[in-house]
Amino acid sequence: MAAVLTARNSTTVRKMPWHAKLGLGALRARFALGSWLMPEATLERAFRLFCTPMPGARRRAQRADDGGAHRHTIDFGSERLAVYTWGDPATQPTVLLAHGWSSFGLRFLPWVQPLRDAGYAVVTFDQPAHGFSTGRRATMPMFAQAAQRVAEHVGPLAAVIGHSLGGGAVAVALAQGMRAERVVLLAPAADPIDAARRFGRIVGLAGHLSRRIFDEYEAITAFRAASLHAHATAPVIATPALIVHDLEDRDVPWDEGERYARYWPQARLLSTSGLGHHRVVDAPETLAAGLGFLRGEAIGQRVVSTLALPFGVC
Repeated sequence: MAAVLTARNSTTVRKMPWHAKLGLGALRARFALGSWLMPEATLERAFRLFCTPMPGARRRAQRADDGGAHRHTIDFGSERLAVYTWGDPATQPTVLLAHGWSSFGLRFLPWVQPLRDAGYAVVTFDQPAHGFSTGRRATMPMFAQAAQRVAEHVGPLAAVIGHSLGGGAVAVALAQGMRAERVVLLAPAADPIDAARRFGRIVGLAGHLSRRIFDEYEAITAFRAASLHAHATAPVIATPALIVHDLEDRDVPWDEGERYARYWPQARLLSTSGLGHHRVVDAPETLAAGLGFLRGEAIGQRVVSTLALPFGVC
């Protein structure tokens, strides 16, 4: 059984999906009808919506305190990524922070001072189509490529910390060659296919189309969604990792974090309770565990498994 941290007197706060603000009932009706009358056009619309961040994320980024960060932008193809730096990556060990879907880099501000006090320079950034970065849509491969681009820009990484889709993207980037001495993944997304199914259920897309949501993207880019799964990326990563995931996470199920811990050769799993998907990012117990892990402490529990076991609890 995995080690568990419990947050007392806490509740999981879930934000209302932006689809609901636009009229979820009408949206579901349109997708349900379109699934049968115009399946290909409906599938294309669903993929565009799936890749479009919630509009409120940019407004939250614009209002966020930057904690005295040095702010600049870097090229990312035809787009620009907003980057925030505290300390001097040229002379100090550097920690890179990668946010999740419909979030922004300054979401990690509670990590900055503790990491600075521990002697690290800290760098975060807004993913494509998020925060102050340019773009209208994003995908998990783009998240991974953006993390790699920022890592190349700042130089060698002492550690990288990623949340949710940002955590899954960090794993993809590491599997593709990005280097860091240590990794902390917070509620990492492990299964893009299941994420598409969950999205399909929310918007009313027929199940047989939800399974095909990546078809066009795969045809255009020659990438395979299956290559993004945790059991495809984690086994090739030779970096110590700490996976922190809440048992009551209603956005990315706990078993997705457990899957990373099971297939990642040098990973340990720390389960929390009562923090949900968002509060787990900067809860005091998460910060303490992450900093302890960066100091070399054995945090959490090693999940023993074999590649022959199915997904889920072993």
